[in-house]
Amino acid sequence: MLLAVVLITISISFDVPAKPLRIYILAGQSNMEGHANIRTFEYIGEDPETKPLLDLMTDDDGKPVTADRVWVSNATEYFEDQGVLSGMLTAGFGARQNPSELGDNIGPEYTFGLKMQQAYNGPILIIKTAWGGKSLHTDLRPPSAGPYTLSVLQKRMYPTGEGHGVPEDLEQWMDDKIKATGVYYRKMIEHINKVLADPGKIVPGYRKDAGYEIAGFVWFQGWNDLAAPHVYPHELGAERYNMYSQVLTHFIEDVRKELKEPEMPFIIGVMGVGGPIGPTIDNDQENTQVLFREAMAKPAKHINRVTAVPTAPYGDQALGQIEMHREKIRQAAYLLRVKDKNHANADGSMDEAEQRAYLAKMQAELIKPEDDARWERGASNAGYHYLGCAKTIAQIGVAFAESLLNIED
Repeated sequence: MLLAVVLITISISFDVPAKPLRIYILAGQSNMEGHANIRTFEYIGEDPETKPLLDLMTDDDGKPVTADRVWVSNATEYFEDQGVLSGMLTAGFGARQNPSELGDNIGPEYTFGLKMQQAYNGPILIIKTAWGGKSLHTDLRPPSAGPYTLSVLQKRMYPTGEGHGVPEDLEQWMDDKIKATGVYYRKMIEHINKVLADPGKIVPGYRKDAGYEIAGFVWFQGWNDLAAPHVYPHELGAERYNMYSQVLTHFIEDVRKELKEPEMPFIIGVMGVGGPIGPTIDNDQENTQVLFREAMAKPAKHINRVTAVPTAPYGDQALGQIEMHREKIRQAAYLLRVKDKNHANADGSMDEAEQRAYLAKMQAELIKPEDDARWERGASNAGYHYLGCAKTIAQIGVAFAESLLNIED
């Protein structure tokens, strides 16, 4: 009996080995910041297919949950210390007015972290860097991509002064461009390295003996490249966005080198604003989307352990249809004001009251009361922010996590 007691005492004295801190890096621009308002959470539960996702995100009282073992260090708009928010993962790490305090929005980080917590029984740290309105061609341009160079269109336009948006002083414009090139890439790396230097500042109880492992990188960006016709000229046709693919390839290689992780799993969140579309001949806007999405996904075809994750399938189609009608009304209001020759006020004879009546009639025909109610429940922002729909952003976060876990396996 004495021997048994001794053995039990010895077994208790040994510590259970701590699991390493698993670190994920999330980077990009405004859609990585996240503009899905918390008030749209309940809309997720209206769809039986996404109701389980709402259960993951909220407690029994319908309030957003806080993760048990996931921390976040998020550098956003202002970047200096006042622009960094760290703490346990919960709702509110999305875009916010005060970058030092939790706000009312989520980005992909929320469900990404909750999903990863289900998959890994150890501590997790998300390092998130995201700044709205930043391009890969300039702001986030990686070092190995070299300096920014003028596109075919720019070389033709800028010296002659032909075309909209031509800089008055080309030499000054180029000087400013050089100064801006790579600024946010360097800020991203600076924040990542600062956190990695002492993870214990973010994660209480961090065990240095267990250490950390960088388990993956998620890239979710694109709008400022998609909507840059001077940089990516239409005249290049199907090759229009080849430069984006090339620069993104450099980006992947550079962050792996910077972090000393040559095989680090990498997810490309393929821009999907506007939802699912197919190639068209007569709709340039849709064709542009198709070409850009293909260019974004291309590095995954030739770089090891890189996966492109389409985000378009997660757009809410009902809200998307309402947004199309809302845009049609906005466009009609503009055409009435400018007296467009193809519109109802071509001769300028309609006064303000008649214009308002015209638009009210149009709205009544296109948008029903139930559409307004759905919009209020499910949308909180613009189309280029996936309508600020938590149902969409939450599914995207899960898709990023599941795809990354598949690479890890």
